[in-house]
Amino acid sequence: MSAAAPLSPLADLFTNRWLWASVLAMLLAQVFKVLLILLVSRRWEPARMLETGGMPSSHSAFVVALTTGVGLTQGLGSPLFAVCAVFSMIVMHDATGVRRSSGLQARLINELVDELRTVVRENFAPKPLRVLLGHTYLEVAAGFIIGLLAGWIAFRWIA
Repeated sequence: MSAAAPLSPLADLFTNRWLWASVLAMLLAQVFKVLLILLVSRRWEPARMLETGGMPSSHSAFVVALTTGVGLTQGLGSPLFAVCAVFSMIVMHDATGVRRSSGLQARLINELVDELRTVVRENFAPKPLRVLLGHTYLEVAAGFIIGLLAGWIAFRWIA
């Protein structure tokens, strides 16, 4: 009797629960983002599904779902969990630090350009900078919760 043939690399990719739990968490966060805009401002903006920044953080949801899945399957004392946890902390710290600062600076530069446009009467029309780059702590926390729930469901309820 022969051993079962190993899965092909492509089949491995499609059956990788850690990857797909993370992707699902990211997509859920992006859907929540559009739904929150609809609820709060009564505007349908499906294009926001493809943007970074805003409530909740899809980056946080993405990495926390991975970390949760690894923690539940490999153990909280495993080196792989430590790598995922550190990676998640870096992503979340960056979202509230450097990326958030960049977004605030972009907003200020856009305001300065608007003021300068009223002073300069020539064809002065630089393209506005993107403002939604980073996240507040609340947005990151919401992404953390979505990622935690997605990872928990993927590895505790769907097995």
